[in-house]
Amino acid sequence: MERKCNNQPFLLLMQTSKAIHDRIKEEMAKNKLSITEFSVLEVLYHKGKQTIHQIGQCILISSGSMTYCLDKLEQRGLLKRNACPDDRRAIHVTLTEEGNEWMNDFMPKYHEVVNNMFDSLNSDEEDTFVKLLKKVSNNV
Repeated sequence: MERKCNNQPFLLLMQTSKAIHDRIKEEMAKNKLSITEFSVLEVLYHKGKQTIHQIGQCILISSGSMTYCLDKLEQRGLLKRNACPDDRRAIHVTLTEEGNEWMNDFMPKYHEVVNNMFDSLNSDEEDTFVKLLKKVSNNV
């Protein structure tokens, strides 16, 4: 006997989340980046120098995956790693000048893609949507 979830808000949220994720993934692929790689760049762009551990906590990936991701971004010249002078176990990661320029160029395009996904909502609907998502999130 097959049981189905009949909770329409949950189903729509999951379907919408997947559609948004797929759209962002498509946009990243145009730039030869994975979502994880972009997430690393975005953390560094907004927060500046971070340790590998700090980046991993921000984007919720394991250190093994992080190493592979950082290797790829470093090979592209978008970031660099430096030993932390205060803690030999820590590695600091920063955007290179090229990485910073790339993000300065890309972020407006990225924001446009994201904003276009929510263009169908007016200001009041956006506020309501945010309140409802927060209400569900606080109950999880």
